Amino acid sequence: MTSTNVNAAQSGTFTIGGDMTVNRLGYGTMQLTGPGVWGDPKDPDEAVRVLKRVAEFGVNFIDTADSYGPAVAEPLIRKALHPYSDDMVIATKAGLTRSGPNDWRPVGRPEYLRQQAEMSLRLLGLERIDLFQLHRIDPKVPLADQLGELELLRKEGKIRHIGLSEVSVEQLREAREITDIVSVQNLYNLSNRKAEDVLEEAESGGIAFIPWFPLATGELARDGGPLDEMSKRLNAKPAQIALAWLLRRSPAILPIPGTSSVAHLEDNMAAAGLQLSDEDFETLSNLA
Repeated sequence: MTSTNVNAAQSGTFTIGGDMTVNRLGYGTMQLTGPGVWGDPKDPDEAVRVLKRVAEFGVNFIDTADSYGPAVAEPLIRKALHPYSDDMVIATKAGLTRSGPNDWRPVGRPEYLRQQAEMSLRLLGLERIDLFQLHRIDPKVPLADQLGELELLRKEGKIRHIGLSEVSVEQLREAREITDIVSVQNLYNLSNRKAEDVLEEAESGGIAFIPWFPLATGELARDGGPLDEMSKRLNAKPAQIALAWLLRRSPAILPIPGTSSVAHLEDNMAAAGLQLSDEDFETLSNLA
C-alpha cells in the first residue's frame, strides 16, 4: 500500500487531557539520532526533511525526549518545524540520563526534572510544553517528589499536561492519586503485548496509550509467516499491518512509528488509510 493521498487524519483523533485533539497516527523521533540513540544523525539534512514531511502528512503529534541524542532530537524539531502550527502537539520526556550509546539511567530528582524541562522549553522554542512525560520512575526518589515537581511546573504554566512512561497498573494508579495523568507510554506492539493490562487501565480512564516500538513484528513477518501471507493479500507491508492493528485495537492508542528515512516514513503513514476486516483483525489479535 502506498502513501498517495494518505493523511494522518484518516487514523482518527484522540483528545489528550480533554483539550488537545490530535490525529492518532503520530511520529516518534528516537531514530533521528546516531547509533545507540547517541550523537547526531548520519544525515542531518534528511532528518529535517523527514520532520517536514511528517507535518505535510497531517501528523500533529510528535514524541521526543531530552535524552534522544541527548539534546539532538529536540533541536532538530525546532529547526524543521518552528514556528509550529497551532494544532501541533510536541510531547517530550525527562528522567533518563545518558552516559553513552544505549546507556539509560533513571534520575528523578526534582531539581533535575525542572532543569530538563527548562532545557526542553529552550531547545524546542516553546513557552509551554503540551505534554511532559516522566521518562522513567526513579526508584531512588519518592514518586510524589518526582510528580510533585512536574505539578509545580504545570501550575507555573511551563507544562500543560503530565504523562508517564513504562509503568505498571499499580504505578499508574499511584501516580493518579498524586496528580492528573493524561498519557502512558509503554512498550507494546503486535508481537509483544505484556502491557495489555496497562492499555486497558488507560483506556478505561480516558488516558492516551502511546505504544513505543510499535512496528515490531518479530517472527510474525518471516517468509511464509502469518503477516507475510496477509501482506501479500492486502498489498500492504507488514509494518503497515502492524500499525493498522494498533489503531484498530483501541481508540486510546496513539502509535508513534519512527524512522530517519522519508521513504520509510511514507510507508508508515500509509497505515492511516489501511482498514482491516473483522476477520483479519481477529487473526492478528490471536497471533501473540
